[in-house]
Amino acid sequence: MATSLQLCRFCIRTPSDNFGGRSGAVPFRKPISVRCSGDSSSSSSVAVDSDDFDAKAFRHNLTRSKNYNRKGFGHKEATLELMNQEYTSDIIKKLKENGNVYTWGNVTVKLAEAYGFCWGVERAVQIAYEARKQFPDEKIWITNEIIHNPTVNKRLEEMEVKNIPLVEGEKQFDVVDKGDVVVLPAFGAAVDEMVTLNNKNVQIVDTTCPWVVKVWNSVEKHKKGDYTSVIHGKYNHEETIATASFAGKHIIVKNMTEAMYVCDYILGGELNGSSSTKEEFMENFKNAVSEGFDPDRDLVKVGIANQTTMLKGETEEIGKLLERTMMQKYGVTNVNDHFISFNTICDATQERQDAMYKLVEDDLDLMLVVGGWNSSNTSHLLEISDERGIPSYWIDSDQRIGPGNRIAHKLLHGELVETENFLPEGPVRIGVTSGASTPDKVVEDALIRVFDIKREEALQVA
Repeated sequence: MATSLQLCRFCIRTPSDNFGGRSGAVPFRKPISVRCSGDSSSSSSVAVDSDDFDAKAFRHNLTRSKNYNRKGFGHKEATLELMNQEYTSDIIKKLKENGNVYTWGNVTVKLAEAYGFCWGVERAVQIAYEARKQFPDEKIWITNEIIHNPTVNKRLEEMEVKNIPLVEGEKQFDVVDKGDVVVLPAFGAAVDEMVTLNNKNVQIVDTTCPWVVKVWNSVEKHKKGDYTSVIHGKYNHEETIATASFAGKHIIVKNMTEAMYVCDYILGGELNGSSSTKEEFMENFKNAVSEGFDPDRDLVKVGIANQTTMLKGETEEIGKLLERTMMQKYGVTNVNDHFISFNTICDATQERQDAMYKLVEDDLDLMLVVGGWNSSNTSHLLEISDERGIPSYWIDSDQRIGPGNRIAHKLLHGELVETENFLPEGPVRIGVTSGASTPDKVVEDALIRVFDIKREEALQVA
């Protein structure tokens, strides 16, 4: 289905040095004329202006075109069987059969009640597998990693699902030809990328998680009501980039500290005095606001939205802070004219975080957190464990364990370190959880490494 679009522009930013320790350069995409009618001349994604372009209407039309699919191709049973063969675990099955706790030798493992593959991730991977089965001979591209897990992403590479190449931070869509297949990952894709692909008349396979789409619908409601979207997320995360592309006026805050700075500015420094001038505000958030953003004009009416993988409690606290701020500035009776909120917290993210809060109450010697090192939801599971003071190790695969009693792991703030003798001598109780993009088999492989280390220890003692 062809859709006519106007000349427009939209800025997608990449990391830069500013508020919250963000780093990198900030290239801006040049505006170009676009039309959704099969023009395949552009090499990088087009740019669209949030003022002149109806992103919701475009996506509505796109999802009804003959070259778009988000429900699979009728191979669900076969692809799920293949995924079960590749990603399931006998060890995890044994744990679940025994109340999520089991002892092997002198190692007792306590598994979180909610962990690993969520429904949205499993759905995304399964549809990507279906795409390869449906199009065995076509070139298949993907706009980003399907999920944040190296094992799954490597498997798709083996199936010749190729990443769109990046040059200086720009995706090179000129490699995509008419008739190729392009997969949109679980995090979604920015509107400008969707327009580019539609122009090229490719087969689009959309695996975007429905919870992400729910957030997109929320920021559309903000835009319709002339509210600025305050997005709790990481401004250079694929999901937040996509969400921002559907929003109108917006600002992205990474944490409560940044949210308090924004609210202090709204109140003229009467919250905690952390904010300063308008110029400082714009410098701090120069890569986390919509084009033309004016904090004096655009923070009069705000709505809260979130990256679905952020800490549930922090999103809720930021929403409450914004609401209290608007009450203080405009009065309790007028708050609904200045603040709007919809529940967009992902059930799976919430369940895994709640399960982690319960797991850290147990008597544990250490915590093993398994998930991709670029996985936001996994980092927040580690954060919960760290805050309780439990020795915690975030690994992305079993290859990080050994040789011997050592582990290479990622700290909460991104540093990669190696710890010697991470497993204490004698009986040990290990808490285990995994991010929403982590297959059970990856957890099993890591635990087998642990069992091998403890078995070797027992033999030496004997």
